[in-house]
Amino acid sequence: MITKVKIGTRDSELAIWQANFSKKKLQDLGINSEIVKIKSEGDLNQITPLYDFGVSGVFTKSLDQALLNDKIDIAVHSLKDVPINLAKGLEIPCVFQRANPYDVLVLKKRNLDFNSPLTIATSSIRRKTQWLNKYPNHNIVSLRGNVGTRMKKLKNNNWDGAIFAKAGLDRLSIDPENKTILNWMIPSAAQGTVAVASKENNLELNKILKSISCQNTFHCVDQERKFLKLMNGGCSMPISSFACIEEKKLNFKVGLTCIEGKDSITANEYYEIEDANAYKKIYDLLMSKGGKEILYKLKKSNGKN
Repeated sequence: MITKVKIGTRDSELAIWQANFSKKKLQDLGINSEIVKIKSEGDLNQITPLYDFGVSGVFTKSLDQALLNDKIDIAVHSLKDVPINLAKGLEIPCVFQRANPYDVLVLKKRNLDFNSPLTIATSSIRRKTQWLNKYPNHNIVSLRGNVGTRMKKLKNNNWDGAIFAKAGLDRLSIDPENKTILNWMIPSAAQGTVAVASKENNLELNKILKSISCQNTFHCVDQERKFLKLMNGGCSMPISSFACIEEKKLNFKVGLTCIEGKDSITANEYYEIEDANAYKKIYDLLMSKGGKEILYKLKKSNGKN
């Protein structure tokens, strides 16, 4: 019988929040836990934009190694940071109910003229390209670091605004005065979702973790990530993927934008919740609408062709 679990996490404020959230879920089952902080490659490098690393899983690799070496029992992640192909021997048996999945624009001044050439900060290639598609005369600058660091950089630099994940701000109780939820911007796969990874052979623990997993969230993010896998994309690709359950249907939205932001293709369709192949169908729909050409150019520019 499992009585104590070692929870591995990055040491950022948001990561610690997620670890404590997981700790509380286990505590409700009568299981004590210990939080083990582990530095990641992504945390150690605060300058290089995410899509320039060339290595998938920059925020999860150290935790994966700790799991496989039995230094921790579970690892808690923002699922959007987890590579589509997990390290051999690991699985994700649990995701918690998804928080707000959308991005939010935090402005330094109220009532800015968006027709003027504003400067917006983000290091997400997905956010950057979708923003430039909508506002081609704007300038995008790189913004790295944890949430608190990025908020300070916004305050101390001559930028007009910066883009954050709404879920991250909410979890840290950060409520900027001048903010706008970007409902038009399609989120990244699994954005707003906390996931728990473990070793495949830890059957007793995995059974416990599955019992506290949110089934609806698990289904939606599974479809989103399977779509991403078909696209052969990750943080280095401007791909968006978001599914949610509405009126007993799966509302699936996906998008693909060229690096300059000029060309953008989106697809939105409703599927039966039981349709395990929704991700394949939305992929085919996006490709038929012109996504194939954009994807070819993206892969060619990334040296994948």
